[in-house]
Amino acid sequence: MTTSREQRELRDGTRDPAVTRLEQENAQLRQAVDSHAVVDQAIGALVAVHRIAPAAGFEVLREVSQHTNIKLHTIAEMVIDWALGQSLPETVERELGQAVQRRQGQGDAPGRAG
Repeated sequence: MTTSREQRELRDGTRDPAVTRLEQENAQLRQAVDSHAVVDQAIGALVAVHRIAPAAGFEVLREVSQHTNIKLHTIAEMVIDWALGQSLPETVERELGQAVQRRQGQGDAPGRAG
């Protein structure tokens, strides 16, 4: 009997393509979960620092990502690092400030009157 850690080989000595496909899918799903957690943490930092709603926090990340042509999860990592005291690249800092300003004027922050 094979376990999940053993590699199943076919009679000709090659690996079972189904196992390879499932391993790739598993790795993609793990990365998606990790990326989602990073994005959620960055949204939390934006909510705490700028007092915007979580939905607005996601929109801020999305806009900064689009305007800087940097992947969203990379922007999220930068925001987390920034919340921990590191500086942001100049273009990211500028875009982040502008995106937050647009959202702060919408009156959708928690605890604020609309």
